[in-house]
Amino acid sequence: MPKILVVEDDIDLNNLIRTVLEGKGHEVFSAQNGKIALDTLDTTHIDLIISDIMMPQLDGFSMLTDLRQANMEMPVLLITAKGSLADKSKGFSSGADDYMVKPIDIKELELRVNALLRRSRIANERRLRMEDVILDADTLTVTKDQDVQILSPKEFYLLFKLLSYPGRVFTRFEIMSEIWGYDSESDEKTINVHISKLRSRFENWPEFEILTIRGLGYKAIVRGDIDAGK
Repeated sequence: MPKILVVEDDIDLNNLIRTVLEGKGHEVFSAQNGKIALDTLDTTHIDLIISDIMMPQLDGFSMLTDLRQANMEMPVLLITAKGSLADKSKGFSSGADDYMVKPIDIKELELRVNALLRRSRIANERRLRMEDVILDADTLTVTKDQDVQILSPKEFYLLFKLLSYPGRVFTRFEIMSEIWGYDSESDEKTINVHISKLRSRFENWPEFEILTIRGLGYKAIVRGDIDAGK
């Protein structure tokens, strides 16, 4: 049973989210600010955090920064009234995995929670399956029937990231910082080369496709079901 921590100082909204998620079979914990949330994480394993930003004592941004600096990688969904592009950019830069603007739609919240939990499970399994295609992070292989493709680490992690979040656009900056590192001396041409190699290698595999989003970055289109597997 997934364990979800709701961090929200609006008691009514906190209780509403908790009731809805418990009704879907999740175990839900509540906190009214970031400090209480961090205390909860000291004693309880949490699979997903849903957090407001503007809270007393310790706000959502500060809490998220503390989590990522402590190498706590559970997905975090920010829910806030601050919906400007600058606020969203700050949220994602702090390590958020998703973002919703109040007033929230409960049905949409359920969908986003399910997607984040699925992606987290895929990452933890280190194995991704799409119909007959299997990506294995331990061997850096992509397998389809008897065809086994061994990728370089950067090629594999780039493909794994794109396919783990089908339909999501990743900017070149996001890809460079997360796969090559912030202090890498490589530039965006390196990403283009790796994308080109992946497209060439898998051009006859209909299960997925990597698209260029002009002026933004890249996204993957996946045809068929995607899931984690052992």
